[in-house]
Amino acid sequence: QVQLVESGGGLVQAGGSLRLSCAASGRTFSSYTMGWFRQAPGEEREFVSTINWSGSNTYYADSVKGRFTISRDNAKNTMYLQMNSLKPEDTAVYYCAARKYGGLSTGRDAYDYWGQGTQVTVSS
Repeated sequence: QVQLVESGGGLVQAGGSLRLSCAASGRTFSSYTMGWFRQAPGEEREFVSTINWSGSNTYYADSVKGRFTISRDNAKNTMYLQMNSLKPEDTAVYYCAARKYGGLSTGRDAYDYWGQGTQVTVSS
């Protein structure tokens, strides 16, 4: 069992930056594939980015590629999402997720644990 807590969301103007953090409990964080998803009002929860256990392999949705950077610090049991050049369409609740077994995945059902989410609002 692992518990995930997101932080770092807020209100930012278009073109600005935010860094989200996902703090995990438990000793096995370093073995999990991790991911970020987001959900805008009235929309399905969608994939944003994923990172493997060591941080050596990452993958991004086309909509955020080149603007967002995922990373992790296994010594701190924490994953990050650096978001630059934010756009109003990035407005959503952002969720972190952990996958016990398997490599990178863009599918919601592949992840076993979820955080409660943090709101990101980008004004135009």
